[in-house]
Amino acid sequence: MLNRKSEREPLFRIVKRDNLPKWQAWIIRIVAVFVALGISAAVSAILTDGASVGQFFKGLFEGVFSTKNTILKFFQNTAIMLIIALALAPAFKMKFWNIGAEGQVLVGGLACIVCIKSFGPSLNNWALLIIMLALSIGFSVVWAVIPAIFKAKWKTNETLFTLMMNYVAMQLVAVCIYLWVPNGSAVLGTLPYGHLPKLGGVNYIFNIIIVAAIMVLIFIYFRFSKHGYELSVVGESENTAKYVGINVKKVIIRTMILSGVLCGVAGWLLVAGTDHSLTTNTVDSRGFTAILVAWLGKFNPFFMGFTSMLYVFIDQGAARLASNYGMGDSFSDIITGIFFFFVIGCEFFINYKIKFRSFGKHRGTVSPEPETTVEGEISADAFADDEAVPAVNVTEEVNA
Repeated sequence: MLNRKSEREPLFRIVKRDNLPKWQAWIIRIVAVFVALGISAAVSAILTDGASVGQFFKGLFEGVFSTKNTILKFFQNTAIMLIIALALAPAFKMKFWNIGAEGQVLVGGLACIVCIKSFGPSLNNWALLIIMLALSIGFSVVWAVIPAIFKAKWKTNETLFTLMMNYVAMQLVAVCIYLWVPNGSAVLGTLPYGHLPKLGGVNYIFNIIIVAAIMVLIFIYFRFSKHGYELSVVGESENTAKYVGINVKKVIIRTMILSGVLCGVAGWLLVAGTDHSLTTNTVDSRGFTAILVAWLGKFNPFFMGFTSMLYVFIDQGAARLASNYGMGDSFSDIITGIFFFFVIGCEFFINYKIKFRSFGKHRGTVSPEPETTVEGEISADAFADDEAVPAVNVTEEVNA
């Protein structure tokens, strides 16, 4: 008997784009930025009891460019965000999902405090800074390599492993602060030793220069070095990497060592060049936000620099708006979240397109299945027009 079915085609379906020209992709991203800013301004007007769109944009720019201090803070925060994103980029290009940058940076900062407590009064400042940097890198590398070894040897889940090590690092810092501050305040305070000097009488310049240099070096590493090529191949396909003779286990461990080194530098910059102290919130969730920054920058160090600036601009400007209207930290988090929801969401329209049902000749019906005779041969009528399928009588003679 015939097996025919006629089903209505879906109203729309999602189709992957072949190759969208780069200029069209950037137009989509720019449109997403303007839409995000418009929605953020509307939400701001609702939450702040009628603040105008002009006041919203004025507050954003005042939060970043109103004074010399806010400008320095902007570039300093951008540098810290960028160095952590650069630390994550090698692992993510290799498709090693390192969610542990928060803890890796934190233990690097802890190493700096240990060094200051032990050698601060007795060493020259530059000698102390060098020892702090070496110890910070060492601690962070150990913290990064432990999950890498388990992944390479026993195929453990690196996402859960690195995430859990964040909490271990936070509790380790909490215990150390408890031991160092016996009065129970849990506040270490500003330490008098191990400060990066001002350059031209201005704070944070060393931080910015160091991170800019690292950004260029990581770009060269990714683009022109053999190691950068190997981690990209491992990220594309481990089987292909093995086939061409790449030692995958070695690449995993080596790449996480690089991530640990950069996290150690970030921890050193936070303690020696920014806070001169340490708490469990010193990294301030940058280890997680840096994943967004690295991903939006397509793991290109220069694009990541731009996305770091964009994030800090919105975050710092929204914090100024929250201060102006007495809305608290939650307001700035809402504005930042809305903005990046649209910016990230636009990538969907770059990679996919929505194709709607055609309302032409076939009126959205699915073609019937080919008709077959009893002997299993395809009938010529099966290829006729959907609306003109002739009736078919199939008979079978059975000879006794």
